[in-house]
Amino acid sequence: MAKVVPDGWRELEVTGAAAREIETLAQLAEALPDTYTVYHAVHWTNLERGFSVYGEIDFVVVNRSGDLLLVEQKSGFLEETAAGLVKRYAEQTRSVPFQLARTVAAVQDKLARRPGCKGAHVDYLLYCPDYLVRRVETAGLAPGRIVDARRKAHLPALVQAALPPGEADPRAQEMHRFLRDVIQLETDVSALVGRAGALVTRVSGGLAHWARQLDFAPYRLRVVGTAGSGKTQLALAEFRDTLARGGRPLYLCFNRPLADHFEQIAPPGGWAGTLHMLCDQRLRAAGETPDFDRPDAFERLVARAAELPADEAWRFDTLIVDEGQDFSEAWRDLALGHLGPGGRALWLEDPLQNLYGRPPLPLPGWVVLRARQNYRSPRPVVRMLRSLLPEDSGVEAAGPLHDAGLEVLAYRDAAELKEKVKEGIRLCLAAGYRKSDLAVVSFRGQEQSLLFPHTQLGPHALKTFTGRYDLLGHPLYSDGEVLLETVYRFKGQAAPAIVFAEIDFEALDDKAARKLFVGATRAMMKLVLVVSERCAATLLERLG
Repeated sequence: MAKVVPDGWRELEVTGAAAREIETLAQLAEALPDTYTVYHAVHWTNLERGFSVYGEIDFVVVNRSGDLLLVEQKSGFLEETAAGLVKRYAEQTRSVPFQLARTVAAVQDKLARRPGCKGAHVDYLLYCPDYLVRRVETAGLAPGRIVDARRKAHLPALVQAALPPGEADPRAQEMHRFLRDVIQLETDVSALVGRAGALVTRVSGGLAHWARQLDFAPYRLRVVGTAGSGKTQLALAEFRDTLARGGRPLYLCFNRPLADHFEQIAPPGGWAGTLHMLCDQRLRAAGETPDFDRPDAFERLVARAAELPADEAWRFDTLIVDEGQDFSEAWRDLALGHLGPGGRALWLEDPLQNLYGRPPLPLPGWVVLRARQNYRSPRPVVRMLRSLLPEDSGVEAAGPLHDAGLEVLAYRDAAELKEKVKEGIRLCLAAGYRKSDLAVVSFRGQEQSLLFPHTQLGPHALKTFTGRYDLLGHPLYSDGEVLLETVYRFKGQAAPAIVFAEIDFEALDDKAARKLFVGATRAMMKLVLVVSERCAATLLERLG
């Protein structure tokens, strides 16, 4: 497979001519061997004699010797005139031979003035995948340099014929420096984050679509779905559909941060929160005030709420249980007690995210739907995790992101841990991510963490949960720019870039593997693992 520069092109959601060029790029990347590098979306500018001369080329292919092949793609219809091939645009008509000749001359001129690049061989191809050139002798280009619709399937072979692999030459390094210096190749990461997010949302929406096509009564659907399979989208779609039918939905989960997140994205109406929040409201509505100073306060809260009859005010038309793997049998029964007659029940769970060691819950008579595809995480991250998980985990890498910034930083002690986390943040920022795109997630709980005592890491102020809520029930965070959370609290959420820190364990047992899975799958685009030296050795051994 050829190397493609810049990367991130597979995530782009484009239409029109740009989509056709991405198709061509995929064809070249797959078919050309690794002795070639393909630069794409290249724009040249040459200032001479007081005016600008612009040349555009879609692809530049470089071999091991540092020779170049310029590939200009003209999608759609071309016109054959006495002066050669022309491309008609909305406001003007351009001569294809003249445009190519100008571009080749501009490239050769730049190379001649670049130390170490003089004498480099430059050739070209015209690629018109939608048009069949009828009169190649009058096209204005050498017939061997035209790849039209008749030969489009042979484009990679014709590229190699025009530009053989060549022999390794130190000049090639200078050629790559030249291409990177002259051409603006920096990816707009902020734009890519939005595009990737939209793309992941679209491809993972299949679960929400197909799960709601099932028709059976009573509607009791248990979805065993891996991280990034679209469970939250399914929950949101079910919540909205219930409101649209004039019903009342109830959404319950275990994690307060996930409940707060769902409440923000869900439309008004119904009820959304944790099971403990529901119990608290039930008791207060009955005139009781829970005593949270007791050591067994939450156990008593659930037990007392289970004793209260669920009258009409506390019955719902749809019950959605998220993070079902974290529920106990008592919680299951309490939740189902709030489902009205003829209501729909949806149970969402992921056994791999069971961080509290709960035994699997029996749900007799429920229809089971399994969703093994992870659409959110970059494919290299999922492949890495599969090597650490049991063979029967069944997790499949199905996301649109084929490339990932996956990095591992090892630390020896607490002092070096702090420096490595700072380095992880720096790597994310250097890659173009904003601080708002980033989260530092600790492998440890907050009380055992060596990071949470800090309010600042170098120039970065940390944003942490204060343990308090405002009058509307929204969580309050400390002033800071970089979010710091534990893997327990951040479960169910995600961020474009994740620094997964304080990874340390005695043995890579089932519990450690689950925590690694949960933390690593929070990353949508970039993942930096900050691992103790002993665990780094274990991970590398397992990864082979």
